[in-house]
Amino acid sequence: MFGRIRLKLTLGYVAILALILTIFGAVVVLGFSRQLTYRQDQLLQREARSEQRGVPAGGEEGGTLRKRERVEGFAWARLTPDGEVTARSGNASSLGLPALGQFREAVRMERPLAATIETPAGDVRVVSMPVVRSGRVAGVVQVAQSRETIGNTVGKLVEVLVPIGIFSLVLATVGGLYMSGRAMRPVREAFERQRTFVADASHELKTPLTVIRVDAELASRVATDRKVLEPLEHLVSETERMKNLISDLLLLARLDAGKLEIAREPFDLSEVLHETAERFAPRALSAGIGLDVGDPGGLPAVGDRARTSQILAALVDNALRHTPPGGSIILGGAHCHGKAEVSVADTGGGIPEEHLPHIFDRFYRPEGSRGGEGGGAGLGLAIARDLARAQGGELIAGNDAAGKGAIFRLRLPAARAGR
Repeated sequence: MFGRIRLKLTLGYVAILALILTIFGAVVVLGFSRQLTYRQDQLLQREARSEQRGVPAGGEEGGTLRKRERVEGFAWARLTPDGEVTARSGNASSLGLPALGQFREAVRMERPLAATIETPAGDVRVVSMPVVRSGRVAGVVQVAQSRETIGNTVGKLVEVLVPIGIFSLVLATVGGLYMSGRAMRPVREAFERQRTFVADASHELKTPLTVIRVDAELASRVATDRKVLEPLEHLVSETERMKNLISDLLLLARLDAGKLEIAREPFDLSEVLHETAERFAPRALSAGIGLDVGDPGGLPAVGDRARTSQILAALVDNALRHTPPGGSIILGGAHCHGKAEVSVADTGGGIPEEHLPHIFDRFYRPEGSRGGEGGGAGLGLAIARDLARAQGGELIAGNDAAGKGAIFRLRLPAARAGR
């Protein structure tokens, strides 16, 4: 139990750290990408200004882009206010120039514009620089450069951040396991003291309870006065209930300590199912409840036959206490996902949805729910679930799809052929 809690704490801590690292990494990458884009825009605007001297004549004198276009992947184009290209680099078309949509927007707003456009060669960053002379737009210079360089730079940053993040998560996992182990140590020690106390107190109580019950039974046999006999019968009944509760507490203590011996032997689960049905048939008959058992055939399983019988007894007992007279309980079995499964379904009121997640909690007895187990201590289903897990199986609670009652499914490892 504490191992699972420790693992959940560690996983929760690592998950939170992973979320923080993811957000931090996204912010860093986004900020770095925007900074690179800003610097690229500044560079493109500077180069566009260097080409403004050729507008509108289209002369060959001007900036340095002709020298850099082949080396650094720049492309440029000069346009008249009407959108006519007066000059451009040889690679302008491959980089999406002229970008007429951005050109028209730059002419209308009379200020530089920067945007990323999609081309067959990939994303390209384009700056459109209007050339204003005598208060009028005399032309537009467009300069473009592929985003591939920025993408590669951002990719290298991601390649650095990912290993750092993974290494941080590994360290967090190790540190989380260590810290959660230290944090759980006082809880584990307190729980161990509590478990020891429950076990010792239960052992000490069993003997006097047995003596009280025996004396009460002997006294009831010789008592003739009804006023004396009734209290003696109540005493016998209450000592029996206390004895069962003490037995449950002892069983839970042994389960928590891992000291309960659980067999791992092949047996026929369908036989245990039929034996349980026969055991509770008289009680169901006297209560006016139908108890039907299907014939699943052989259900070879691996586990503890006696403990499995105890689980099914708890499930059928729980169903009998929550099924009204005239209702029915159906026991069935089947092979399910490589496991042997038996089910106990009833036509009672079902399990309220708000109580369903807690139905196997110890001492969980909400008013009006099945968790109270008809006035019991709320341990029967908890013990049944723990016994199922101790055998490598699982116990699942739910409601019938038609809304006619509750259904419990016990799944145990299936025995391999030839075992």
